[in-house]
Amino acid sequence: MTQSTPSRVSDAIPSPEVPSPGAAASPEPGSSTQNTRPYSPAPSSSPADGALPPRDKLVITLLLISAFVVILNETIMGVAIPRLVEDLGITVGAGQWLSTAFMLTMAVVIPITGYLLQRFNTRPVFMAAMGLFSLGTLIAALAPGFGVLVVGRVVQASGTAIMMPLLMTTVMTLVPPASRGKIMGNISIVISVAPALGPTISGAILSVLDWRWMFWLVLPISLASLAVGSSKMQNVTEPRRSAIDVPSVILSAVAFGGIIYGLSQLGEASTGSAVPAWIPLVAGIVGLGLFIARQLMLQRQDAALLDLRVFASRNFTISIVAIAVSMMALFGTIILIPIYVQTVLGMDPLISGLLLLPGGLAMGLLGPVVGRIYDRRGPRVLLVPGAFIVSAVFWSMTQVTETTPVQLVLVAHVFLSIGLALMFTPLLTSALGSVKRNLYSHGSAVFGTAQQLAGAAGTALFISVMTIQSTSLARTGVAADAALAGGIRAAFLYGAIIFLLAVVASFFVRTPQQDDDAPTPLH
Repeated sequence: MTQSTPSRVSDAIPSPEVPSPGAAASPEPGSSTQNTRPYSPAPSSSPADGALPPRDKLVITLLLISAFVVILNETIMGVAIPRLVEDLGITVGAGQWLSTAFMLTMAVVIPITGYLLQRFNTRPVFMAAMGLFSLGTLIAALAPGFGVLVVGRVVQASGTAIMMPLLMTTVMTLVPPASRGKIMGNISIVISVAPALGPTISGAILSVLDWRWMFWLVLPISLASLAVGSSKMQNVTEPRRSAIDVPSVILSAVAFGGIIYGLSQLGEASTGSAVPAWIPLVAGIVGLGLFIARQLMLQRQDAALLDLRVFASRNFTISIVAIAVSMMALFGTIILIPIYVQTVLGMDPLISGLLLLPGGLAMGLLGPVVGRIYDRRGPRVLLVPGAFIVSAVFWSMTQVTETTPVQLVLVAHVFLSIGLALMFTPLLTSALGSVKRNLYSHGSAVFGTAQQLAGAAGTALFISVMTIQSTSLARTGVAADAALAGGIRAAFLYGAIIFLLAVVASFFVRTPQQDDDAPTPLH
């Protein structure tokens, strides 16, 4: 990239003899050629220090802040469910729908973002995402009852699902390969720290305020981000006209929605569910098979809703597998530790939320540092130690009992966070850096989908194993606290075994070798 920023963004458009790939014959509705940067390769020259032009910095900063706010909201409801059960007169199973409906919406919308990010400009997509999130937050804050609150969460999730793929695609488009680790380190804060801080923040709010304040406090931040973005956000890609494949959208909803819902039902370990968990799981798996078959057919005409050619890169595939396993570890731990601390050790909900705070802060502080190390040394020097640290923590948590000091749980979570911080940035940067430029949006959508599926799977696995084992122990006459501690030990044992996949994968992830500056036609 050049050191100076053009006075007008239109000045950065290539001259006629170098047409940008996929340019439309007419301007995109609602966009202006004066604030549109083409979806074209980054210039080969860049500042020696890797600094971005001011406009690009502003765009990425706005997206990072907005993404942090919307992702933080994803896990904010878990601690609030007991309060909602009391205030709204609902059952615990009904209260879980505030999280389940959110995950379901994310699972349905994220696969569509690959199409949205290629079809529309950056600014209108950002405005739609933050507008939906702000509207959903307002609906939830004003909700007179449970039904409207669920609607608010669904609208929130629609905006949240768009934001992360938009952020990652924009970063991959604007930032040269040599500097991506540092920026991806900041993104790792969003995808890992924000979910970890959700329970802490909601616990602090609920200790002094009504549950509606979880939304009233977020709303001004969301509206401020929307207002600043409406005036400062620039278009940094050039859309290309294409039609959306409606059958693919339907199959996507059945596939990912069915799997997420089935896993969430397993995670709730509910015995009174009207729909057995295996029914949506089977429907989702069948739908996924049909969805994949249709995408493989459509991508021959460059018409796939979610282009699966990203998996042609071995590095991308290995990295996504490792990311999915790491997300299972993160979300499963976020669920289990508060249950263990509150129910087994008898701590206050606020204390259990604060227990996750040091680890979240450690992960956030390490994000940019890990990114700079990645830019200099590559992924393996970070991934291998990180994977071994996380694995060691999981094996150590298989030894917890009803008398384990809470300080040891705190230390374990801090080390777990450090290990995951060493992994997320290298995995994310290596994965997206291994796909062709014109597939960045699809690679980002695949990552988002894998993140949601892995989070739901981790929650379902840990809670189901804990419930089955603790119930079995209780039937043998073991005290309730000891039985639940035994169930938690079993859950961490399963997690430790599964995480060995990430340990093995860490040895095979490499620095992307492709020339990201070379455009690749879609055929």
